[in-house]
Amino acid sequence: MGSVGVQIVCVGLGLLGLIGTIVCCAIPRWKVSAFAGDTIVIAQSTQEGLWTNCVVQSTGQQQCKNYDSLLVLPSDLQAARALTIISCMLCCLSLLILFCGADFTTCIQNEDAKPKMSLVAGVGMLLSGILVIIAVSWSAHNTVQNFHNPLVASSLKRELGASIFLGWAAGVLLILGGGLLCCFSRPGSGSGGTAKYYSNSAGGANKNYV
Repeated sequence: MGSVGVQIVCVGLGLLGLIGTIVCCAIPRWKVSAFAGDTIVIAQSTQEGLWTNCVVQSTGQQQCKNYDSLLVLPSDLQAARALTIISCMLCCLSLLILFCGADFTTCIQNEDAKPKMSLVAGVGMLLSGILVIIAVSWSAHNTVQNFHNPLVASSLKRELGASIFLGWAAGVLLILGGGLLCCFSRPGSGSGGTAKYYSNSAGGANKNYV
């Protein structure tokens, strides 16, 4: 099973990835106004997120409005809502399992079960990272495609917002933490490689190692 140091590093990576995913899901910076073409409006800019649509004035004032219906969202943002929420829930569950099965905690006394729990936590973190990367990559692909589409009006063109890059970073951290856990967790080695023996004779001369 992985050392205590590796598990602590994985916990840190998981926490950073979870925070990044939550912030990515919450802030309305998935798509921002693209000042391209002949009609450039600098008085205000638009910022679109998973939950709200904001208009930022040149004076710094910002007005946000929740989407009236889920059906008005494009398909990539609808899927991103589900994927990021599932990713956050899966990451929380994986961190909880990791805490319970880690070497630096005493929640689980069975040493044989700890490597298996760490492996399950690692797989969960891997899946969580993959989900958030799929969500932001899908949205980024559609944004770039529409930006280069000549049939889309310049005022409707959007660029990649900060949430996209934050989501990529969070996904990489989760995949890195989950990969480390999977590599250093070996089910069946809960005894830590320490040889155990018992005596099968009264004098203890003959010892069988297991």
